[in-house]
Amino acid sequence: MRKNGRLIRETGKLLASFLKVGTFVFGGGYAMIPAIRREAVERRGWMNEEEISDCIAISQALPGAFAVNSAVFIGKKAAGIPGALAAVFGVTFPAALSILVIVLFLGQIEDNVYVQGALEGIMAAAVALILVTVWQMARTLLDRKLAYAIAALSFLLIIVLGLSVIWAVLAGGLIGFLESLYLRRRKGRAQ
Repeated sequence: MRKNGRLIRETGKLLASFLKVGTFVFGGGYAMIPAIRREAVERRGWMNEEEISDCIAISQALPGAFAVNSAVFIGKKAAGIPGALAAVFGVTFPAALSILVIVLFLGQIEDNVYVQGALEGIMAAAVALILVTVWQMARTLLDRKLAYAIAALSFLLIIVLGLSVIWAVLAGGLIGFLESLYLRRRKGRAQ
């Protein structure tokens, strides 16, 4: 009975947290990263910094919406399948409701300068949120020279050469795997 009570509480927390993220974060997947991270790591403790970084990388690399992928990942870890379903519903319901409202009133707000101005301001603030998250994650996760090199090289390849984020994530994973393999072999030879 205690286990069911805990599951219900965690599922409710997931629903509330992802409803909040889905309702108040504008700008799509990247803009949601700071809010999802804050809820999952700082407020609720469902994940630590390393786990949320894995979640972000995997959610970006998989097909589908980032917010939905990360909701499934976090929800499943925190409260199993019911948690994943609650988190997905929480993050998608506000968008679905917003789209419905916009479709109903699009003709009235489409050319409204005040609405356009508000949306531009929201998008600018979303960029700042993303930069803050990058700074926080970099301080925690980039603890070796190779990690800094992978991050810098990935950034340059994506920005300068237009490399797909998926390829950058896969290349970073491969480099990390090869480094681990090299270090393990070197350690084995030293013993």
